[in-house]
Amino acid sequence: MSPLPTQMESRWADRAEPQPGKGTFYWHMLVGRYPQARAFAQQVRDRLAPFSGLHYTPSKWLHMTTLVAGPTDDISLDQGHAMLTEVSRLLADVPPITVTLGRILYHPQAIMLGVESASELKPIHDAVQTATETLTGHPGHTEGPATWTPHITIAYSTANQPAAPLIEALGPSLPARELTLDSVSLVVQHGPERLWNWQHIGSALLLGETDPL
Repeated sequence: MSPLPTQMESRWADRAEPQPGKGTFYWHMLVGRYPQARAFAQQVRDRLAPFSGLHYTPSKWLHMTTLVAGPTDDISLDQGHAMLTEVSRLLADVPPITVTLGRILYHPQAIMLGVESASELKPIHDAVQTATETLTGHPGHTEGPATWTPHITIAYSTANQPAAPLIEALGPSLPARELTLDSVSLVVQHGPERLWNWQHIGSALLLGETDPL
């Protein structure tokens, strides 16, 4: 995510997406149900309100993409439910994980919230990748960099424009907020990404006990 971009560009100018009637299975940590995440996203939207050329993630679907499992042409709904069962088994002893939001990440196609810390979330990523490979024969893949970088995308760029005014308006960070994550979800994205036609298949819960202080 560094150095800072000088120019914003449209995310969907050349992006291949599912056609109508097609879909993609994703593992997401859904954070839209957390008031802290919604409030943080609203702060970002408020500061960026003067700018056009941005498409915002709906509050309901604020999320951390953990793994792209694969297209619905290759993965059946029965396999999806089997993956959920396996992830639930793998995460049964993992306790809820507290993360910190605060840092703003800039990409030519998106503005995101950084999530600290990635090492704490690694068991979740490992579990969904293991279950996906076990049940489908393929390990899935991350979006963007080969190394998974947990983040929450607040705004996608839909136009070519200088990045500096947006960066100046939002800055490098906002006052930190904590979230305690207790699940990872399997979602099917039907059709193009920006339509937000998502089907929540189910969630695997983190049921382990937190160590006492």
